[in-house]
Amino acid sequence: MTKSRDERAWWQSAVIYEIAPISFQDSNGDGKGDLAGLMSRLDYLGWLGIDAVWLTPIYRSPFRDLGYDISDYCSIDPGFGTLDEFDRLVSALHAEGIRLILDLVPNHTADDHAWFVESSSSRHSAKSDWYIWADPGENGGPPNNWLSRFGGSAWEWCDARRQYYYHSFLVEQPDLNWRNPDVRAAIADVMHFWLDRGVDGFRVDASAVLIKDDLLRDNPPNPQAKDKPPPQRHTSVFTDDRPETMSCIEFIREVIDGYPDRLLCGEVQGKTDRIGHFYGNDRPRLHLPLNFALLDSQWDALSLQATIDAYLNAIPKDAWPVWVIGGHDKQRIASKIGAAQMRVLAMLLMTLRGTPFFFMGDEIGRKRVPIPADRIRDPFEKLVPGYELCRDPERAPMRWDDSESGGFTTGGPWLPLGPGDAPNVAQQRRDEHSILALFRALIALRREHACLREGSHAPLRSQNDVLVFKRVTHTGEVLVALNIAAEPRRWHWHGRGRLLMSTHLDRPREPLPDASILLRGNEGVIIELARR
Repeated sequence: MTKSRDERAWWQSAVIYEIAPISFQDSNGDGKGDLAGLMSRLDYLGWLGIDAVWLTPIYRSPFRDLGYDISDYCSIDPGFGTLDEFDRLVSALHAEGIRLILDLVPNHTADDHAWFVESSSSRHSAKSDWYIWADPGENGGPPNNWLSRFGGSAWEWCDARRQYYYHSFLVEQPDLNWRNPDVRAAIADVMHFWLDRGVDGFRVDASAVLIKDDLLRDNPPNPQAKDKPPPQRHTSVFTDDRPETMSCIEFIREVIDGYPDRLLCGEVQGKTDRIGHFYGNDRPRLHLPLNFALLDSQWDALSLQATIDAYLNAIPKDAWPVWVIGGHDKQRIASKIGAAQMRVLAMLLMTLRGTPFFFMGDEIGRKRVPIPADRIRDPFEKLVPGYELCRDPERAPMRWDDSESGGFTTGGPWLPLGPGDAPNVAQQRRDEHSILALFRALIALRREHACLREGSHAPLRSQNDVLVFKRVTHTGEVLVALNIAAEPRRWHWHGRGRLLMSTHLDRPREPLPDASILLRGNEGVIIELARR
């Protein structure tokens, strides 16, 4: 929930940047990014102007699923570095005025985690009930029809216990039993471990699936399953977004509220009309349930207008909005809308009311990187082929320059970087009109202009391919007009105004002669209205 204007939380005015460390910067030539490499790029983060970074998992892991299969929650995987290096990274980020958010993965562990090794050893072990176990069904097979997101039954047989365990994801990722208070206490200890080291918050992975139906009722058929991947042939009524899950999130929030100024954001599930309950009512839940509506929207002015309106009307009255345009498991939106409209999206992201999140590479207009079949690492593509579920094209290493290794590594990169003429940071830093320059300028303008940080959202009628809205505070108003078409559009408004920025970065800040402007194709503008 939001605070008063004089007590605003830091994350309400922050710009948050997601980094997959394995693909950000390699320091030792093994082709995989690490903490030392990330440390070497702090000047870039400071130059760009972001306020916080969210790191995908860096814990000890066999890394079958980008580190979301955790073997030890309280250690750094040796491939990334050491706890000492992590502590130095936290200090260095804080010295730059940048906060650090870690991924919290409370739904499942790796199957080589000590908790699961003990739980699977016997029905009488001390941690016997730490995971979800069930006897075989009447036919001797799995207990019910629940499916894994990675294909096939979500139940795996364990000889030692003569039972099945449940896994929402990979068979090597057994689900923890959040009905067990000892599991909750153990996750709280994990949070304390990192919060005491200075971490500024967590992004909760798979927060909507922490509780499953205790009666193990079968999921019903999905009437829209045609042409969808096999794991989607059932509607996940009894495995996803159960009402009891909210108590789990409330528990996690209680832990983080024991520390001042910490953020809890989370991966949530369902359509826009379901996102509101993740904020909580009498008992707070997530500060920021991550909202991917812009990624899912049709890309035209009327659809975007409806998408924005539906989301803002779906969240609680005093909740703070959040907008996400990329991520480690979301397809690059630049491949969907093209380079020209990616600039328009950047302006939209930075001018909507709420906290903006973007993924490393979005700021240079990165598109999906082609991955040859023999280089694929993503288990989604290996286990559920043929449905374009592969996430490797998004996870390809950051291209810092146009060299063969992209400035990312001196060795062979763990995933291909893509063609040498693809967008890269060095080239775009030299170009004062690049999309990287636009991201930086927009972030700076947000910091400068109170309307863009905290103003209310006032929708206007979008017509003729131009998406329009206003941001308003008690001291001023800002208009935003975004041409979603490739052809010019004339746009009119009421009152006198001063141009603050164009997505083309080639219009000066100056008063406009009248209440209209000719928007070029794929151009957005921000206009400060004169006070009446």
